[in-house]
Amino acid sequence: MTASIDFATIDDFQAALAGRAYISDRGLATALFLALKLGRPLLLEGEAGVGKTEVAKVLAALLDRSLLRLQCYEGLDLQSAAYEWNYTRQLLQIRLMEAAGHLHIDAAQQELFGPDFLLKRPLLQAIDSGHTAPVLLIDELDRADEEFEAFLLELLSDFQITIPELGTIKAAVPPIVIITSNRTREVHDALRRRCLYHWIDFPSYDKELAIVSARAPQAGTALARQIVAFVQSVRREDLYKRPGVAETLDWLAALVALGRQSLDRAAVSDTLGVLLKYREDIEHIERRAVALLEEIGSHDRA
Repeated sequence: MTASIDFATIDDFQAALAGRAYISDRGLATALFLALKLGRPLLLEGEAGVGKTEVAKVLAALLDRSLLRLQCYEGLDLQSAAYEWNYTRQLLQIRLMEAAGHLHIDAAQQELFGPDFLLKRPLLQAIDSGHTAPVLLIDELDRADEEFEAFLLELLSDFQITIPELGTIKAAVPPIVIITSNRTREVHDALRRRCLYHWIDFPSYDKELAIVSARAPQAGTALARQIVAFVQSVRREDLYKRPGVAETLDWLAALVALGRQSLDRAAVSDTLGVLLKYREDIEHIERRAVALLEEIGSHDRA
C-alpha cells in the first residue's frame, strides 16, 4: 500500500509545496511526487543548507503526517536507531519474579523479551505506527558508519525490521522515507538501488530570491535582492564552505533585526559571521567585500 496523495499532477503538487513556503524546481517536485505514488524511499543529496531536511518537514505538514527524524552521526548503532530492551525494567521484573517465587527460565525469557519491555526508536516507530504512514527522515546518512547502511537495507526493501527475540515486524502501511546526504562520503550502491534519487543544487538567483521572499516576507525587496545577489557572488569564490540557502535566510534575518535597509561595507563586516562559518572564509570575503558590493550594484543597475 502506498501513501495516498490528493494531487493529480506534478504542477498541483509543486504549487502545494509553494503554498507551504517551499520553493522547489520541477525536478524535485517530480521526485517527491513519484516517491509518494510508488511508495519508494527518496534519497536527496546536495550541499548542506540547500533545503534537503526541510523537504521532509514540509512534506509532513502538507500531508498532515507525523515526522520521525533520525539524525545520523558517527557511531550510530541499532539500539539508538531502531530499538533496545529496557534492561532496568527487565531487572526489576526479575527481582519481582524471584520474590514471588515465579522465576522460571523459559517463562521469564518469554515475558522479559516481549513488547512491554521494548523501547522503540525512530526506525521501529516508523514501521510499527499503525495505519497512518508517518514521514521518516533519515538525516545526513553520510555521517553514520558504513556498517549502519546494511541494517537499513531490510527496512528500505520490505519496510520491516527483524528482532531476534520477537521475530519480524512489518509495517501495516509503509512510512514515507526521506534520506538526506551531504556526500561527505559515498552511500553504497545497494542502498541507492532501493531509493529514488534527486540532487539538490544551490539555487539560481531567481529561485533563491523566490525562496527568500516566501520565507522572509518582512524583509524589504531591495535588501532581499542585494542579499541574494551578494550570496550568489560569494558562492563563486574559492571558499572552504559555501553558504547554503539556510545561511542566506539567517543573514537576512540578522540584517532585518539590526534595522538595515540596504547592504553596505559596514553591514557586511559586522554580520559576515552569520553567513560564513570558517575564519579563513570570513577573512577572504572581507578582503573581497568592496569588489563584491560593486558587482551586485552593477547587477541592480542592470
